[in-house]
Amino acid sequence: MEKRDLEREFHMTSYARNSSVQKKSSDKAKHITLEALQKLYKETKPKSLGIADLGCSSGPNTLSTIRDIIKAVIFAHHREIPNEPLPELSVFLNDLPQNDFNSIFKTLPDFHMELKRDTKNDDCPSIFIAACPGSFYGRLFPEKTIHFIYSSFSLHWLSKIPPALFDHQCKSINKGCINICSSSPEAVSKAYYSQFKEDFSMFLRSRSKEVVASGRMVLILLGREGPEHVDRGMSFTWELLTRAIADLVAQGETEEEKLDSYETHFYAASAAEIEGEVNKEGSFELEKLETMEVEKKDNEDGMRSGELAAKTLRAVQESMLAPHFGEEILDKLFDTYGGMFDEELAEEDIRPITFVVVLRRKH
Repeated sequence: MEKRDLEREFHMTSYARNSSVQKKSSDKAKHITLEALQKLYKETKPKSLGIADLGCSSGPNTLSTIRDIIKAVIFAHHREIPNEPLPELSVFLNDLPQNDFNSIFKTLPDFHMELKRDTKNDDCPSIFIAACPGSFYGRLFPEKTIHFIYSSFSLHWLSKIPPALFDHQCKSINKGCINICSSSPEAVSKAYYSQFKEDFSMFLRSRSKEVVASGRMVLILLGREGPEHVDRGMSFTWELLTRAIADLVAQGETEEEKLDSYETHFYAASAAEIEGEVNKEGSFELEKLETMEVEKKDNEDGMRSGELAAKTLRAVQESMLAPHFGEEILDKLFDTYGGMFDEELAEEDIRPITFVVVLRRKH
């Protein structure tokens, strides 16, 4: 699928209702985010601050993250330069053009009211919030205007399906799989890795123009533990979805050709691959790269692990699956997926991991 087609079709349809897993991981990484922001403040002492949330989506997490960042700025300011006025904050919310930015803007009056209440009103900086639609695999902002970039659960999505997955007749070389799986030929993992390198290096080059010296980026993304592409982490998540689709093929609910021609634009990088691209691009210093495991236990609503996994995956894949397979099979597909997930979890742990990466812009 062409990049512009992917940008048009890919949007997180039900993310606002099913973003609890992402929220828990972001909360676990909150101390790292705040520490990075305080270091930035200590080194730059800015009179105005440019902040960007890349891949912000439109769920409840969006403004919650911005609120935490603003509170951290206020704390750092009073610790470093208490006698100076608070800086003005420009906050840019970025996602693909299909994102429901209007739903975010409708909550801004309440957001500003709650922030003033939480910061005792007279201790609240001037805050200017704007949308910046577009792909972060390219330039988004003028040069040297951004001090702090935050991106949560976005950079594991590639800009497009790797072109090398298709032969000269435009047929997939990864038949029966929708990502890298145990039966994929070696050329498949090479194609995905090549696309990741192209995309992540473009991301770093673009941000290197926009971020000021000593500016920070906090990137939270799904990854994998070692060099092997197939494991009981994210690759197994896609393998289970493949099995669930194959189950519907066997029941005559969809066609095998549709399974063979469907690929996901997802890549779980290893820590070494991330570090390698950062070093190769050269504009940023890797300050921190920590690993977190995503919790799989039943949530507070009594939802089974498989049901929660199915809702989370559906939130980010529905907009791609529906036009390809048809909306009418989605309920059954994700019910099947949830059941398979629970069965596999009873046999052996499924261990997706999350990386928290902190990058500092060199001078």
